[in-house]
Amino acid sequence: MTKDVPRSDLEFAQVNGVKIAYDTFGDPKAAPMLLIMGLGTQMVFWDDQFCSQLAAHGYWVIRFDNRDVGLSSRLDELGVPKVVELYLHRELLKDFKPPYTIEDMAGDALGLMRALEIEAAHVVGVSMGGMIGQVMAINHPDCLLTLSSIMSSTGDPSLPAPSAEGAQLLITPSPEEREAFIEYSVEVWQILSGTTYTFSLETLQEMAGISFDRGRSAAGFARQLSAILANGSRRERLKSVKLPVLVIHGDADPLMPLEGGIDTANSIPGAKKLIIEGMGHALPPGVWPQVIEAITQHAV
Repeated sequence: MTKDVPRSDLEFAQVNGVKIAYDTFGDPKAAPMLLIMGLGTQMVFWDDQFCSQLAAHGYWVIRFDNRDVGLSSRLDELGVPKVVELYLHRELLKDFKPPYTIEDMAGDALGLMRALEIEAAHVVGVSMGGMIGQVMAINHPDCLLTLSSIMSSTGDPSLPAPSAEGAQLLITPSPEEREAFIEYSVEVWQILSGTTYTFSLETLQEMAGISFDRGRSAAGFARQLSAILANGSRRERLKSVKLPVLVIHGDADPLMPLEGGIDTANSIPGAKKLIIEGMGHALPPGVWPQVIEAITQHAV
């Protein structure tokens, strides 16, 4: 861990009707920076060293498990939506009511901020986390100092679809047995990372094991995905955002093609854009210097 960066124990906050697991890095008196993770992915994929390096730049970094993932509340009583049908037949979304919405998940993030007595934070979101951050910026702009939207999208249906491999990841449930889950997760992150910036096999195996032990939830993944699909296009709503926004995207993203990031930047007045050559849909250590420098230069 980066020298002299304190880290809290795992803690829980009861917010917006759910229990949210979180921990923090750095000085609580520093400027708060809230990290929001993507679809079905636990807060531990904000790597400890990544968080520490951000905190070392003078931020109080908070990461958390979204609802329905990791150690936060599971909402199994809400049922399991048929996301394969919804994904393949988007016309069904017109009358579809998801178990909960991206706005609900934004409410979780805002509730955690209130629990930590944070009036406004620098918000950094990846993929679905970027969508949650966008909704926060649209509906609660006073609660954000800045937004960094990474490997995300406006959700507009006219944008290019994921690659065939990327799309398959969205509709394939993860295995229930630990070793099979680890093997599957390694394959997933190797696809998402691309070839330029990669994780070591040992790192992927370790993170997959930690994720399994903290708690996999194929049903939670489906509920989160249905919230994404039901949120629709944010393109017009994003035109109202006036706070400082940074969009970071890789040109080798198999899940959220680059056009999604470009559309996000083009939809927000004054947004800055950073395209990273060779970056996929992940944050391996090799890409940290560029991402951390961009975020910390933006979050001032």
